[in-house]
Amino acid sequence: MTADAPAGLRARLLIDCPDRPGIVAAVSGLLARHGGNIVESDQHSTGVPDGHFFMRMVLDLDPGPTETPEAAADRLRASFTAEVAGRFGMRWRLTLLSDRPRIAVLASREPHCLTEILWRWQRDELGGADIAFVASNHPDHRDLVERFGLTYHHVPATRENRAEAEDRLIELLSGRCELVVLARYMQILTGDFLGRVGVPVINIHHSFLPAFAGAEPYRRAAERGVKIVGATAHYVTEELDAGPIIEQDVVRVDHRSSIPDMVRLGADVERMVLGRAVRWHAEERVIEHGGKTVVF
Repeated sequence: MTADAPAGLRARLLIDCPDRPGIVAAVSGLLARHGGNIVESDQHSTGVPDGHFFMRMVLDLDPGPTETPEAAADRLRASFTAEVAGRFGMRWRLTLLSDRPRIAVLASREPHCLTEILWRWQRDELGGADIAFVASNHPDHRDLVERFGLTYHHVPATRENRAEAEDRLIELLSGRCELVVLARYMQILTGDFLGRVGVPVINIHHSFLPAFAGAEPYRRAAERGVKIVGATAHYVTEELDAGPIIEQDVVRVDHRSSIPDMVRLGADVERMVLGRAVRWHAEERVIEHGGKTVVF
């Protein structure tokens, strides 16, 4: 941002569309005509012919003398729709950085991922996002969450009351968040829930997918004599652990590593991978396409 540009004037533009010549020229030309100053730009093409194009820009808006940032953004959106988006068949969005996304965090008994997200939020390291509340199927972390000044909801969930628990979560989530983060929430969410929640859901999986999915991954990894353990953050879909991958990482282990060693090392990786994925999503660095992601 330029030294004297108010924070509320900065915006992000995300685009994906079929690739063809002239996209960058059309976008940058329209922004220039509206006085927009591009301060960051990333793009990727899968190649032509029949390729796909992705772009992420950060820009400073140029509102009129009596125009609010919101009005300037709306004016730019209207022109973009009329002059560029339809012409290139774009999926796109323009958001103000001052519009901080709200996150709801779901957790179970294991605290490491929840604690990481809370700590990053306290330090404003979640990509400008705020935490709306934390909900859990156990009461264990109420004191921890409330020490951060956040609201904690205990929503018991068992196989027998799954529908009731999901109804209660939908009631809590509806209209209150733009992202749900599963911080080792050990409940399988149904397709009905995912359809009703209406916002993206990010999960952290305790393996370098697709290996060792399911229960006791570290025990089975130790039995196989693995040399790395890892974690995967991905968007949640109805197919278990098969959603588009946002981030992955690994750490080396060897024949001296016990199961507790692997669990400890794995927890460290899980925290880092989930934290990065949530921040990148909040900063609108992730574009989904064809079951995969482009992460700028």
